[in-house]
Amino acid sequence: MNFNLSQMPERNKRPRVSGITMVMDKGLSVEEAKNFLSVSYPHVDIIKLGFGTSYVTPNLREKLEVYRSYNLPIYFGGTLFEAFLIRNQFDDYISVCKDFGIEYMEVSDGSITIPHAEKCGYIEKLTKHGTVLSEVGSKDAAHIIPPYKWIELMRAELGAGATYVIAEAREAGNVGIYRGSGEVREGLVQEILTQIPGEKIIWEAPQKAQQLYFIELLGCNVNLGNIAPSEVIAMEAMRIGLRGDTFNLYMDQKQNG
Repeated sequence: MNFNLSQMPERNKRPRVSGITMVMDKGLSVEEAKNFLSVSYPHVDIIKLGFGTSYVTPNLREKLEVYRSYNLPIYFGGTLFEAFLIRNQFDDYISVCKDFGIEYMEVSDGSITIPHAEKCGYIEKLTKHGTVLSEVGSKDAAHIIPPYKWIELMRAELGAGATYVIAEAREAGNVGIYRGSGEVREGLVQEILTQIPGEKIIWEAPQKAQQLYFIELLGCNVNLGNIAPSEVIAMEAMRIGLRGDTFNLYMDQKQNG
């Protein structure tokens, strides 16, 4: 940090297993990726190349090398996994990940229907090739999953070998754990947390109000995902009480404690 401030919350040190910031790259150029990391690198833990953008991104290998030069894990969005799967190209997906040196893989079923036992089977298979993140929740706003089912799915996917489960929100933050307005389904979130350890969940939270909700609920070391590259520094400031929304969060704790 650039100077000393007392009464600051303690952020987990990198490489972190909780307090993760997963950034969604929806098509940065090689130079934009370099510029982004020149400022934000200390506060980034994982890079996701959103949905199927890796298929159409020019200079993909060069951009991956930029991220690797900072020792950041990268993965292709779960929609790409689903695109391979629906075309019966699961083995090709593994080959592509190997070819591009991708060691993190996302298993999701937000756009297609996969029997859950089969989804867990894919998680188990992919753990032999790298670190698996599994996403729970549908991209279809009309498909409401009850809390007990979220818990059941998350528990089974962690049991199958997923390192983290991702709570679906899409890049807009308007499905899954959120209502169409972007408002958090608070009852759902709090019920999930009665059964699933918070440090094993990455909450997709692209909107500032969503990030604030989880920071207030779970503290500065909550795992947050689908963060825009341009928002990383601002969100890190919010995590530690240096933004108006969270200014008194830790001061009050210190004074009351």
